Amino acid sequence: MTKKEVITKLSEIIDPELGISIVDLGLIYGVTIHKSAADILMTFTTPFCPLAAKIEQQVKEKLMKLPKIKRVHISITFDPPWTIEKISEVGKLKLGLIN
Repeated sequence: MTKKEVITKLSEIIDPELGISIVDLGLIYGVTIHKSAADILMTFTTPFCPLAAKIEQQVKEKLMKLPKIKRVHISITFDPPWTIEKISEVGKLKLGLIN
């Protein structure tokens, strides 16, 4: 299992409020693979995100569908805090932030 495969799977998770993937939104700060375990370091757009639990559950469900992943550990951080600059170019295009 590679980091790229995990990120590709995480790209399938769409933020329900903004309609773009959590990867393009810049919520994924780090992915570490240890044999059959995936450790995800992520954030939310705000510490009081009402959808945090739902997004965390989707991360676990998506990654557990990968054949070589047997455990998923998610760490949430707000350091550094999320800012609009963390959105990918693709995400900014989808949100109409750039032409």
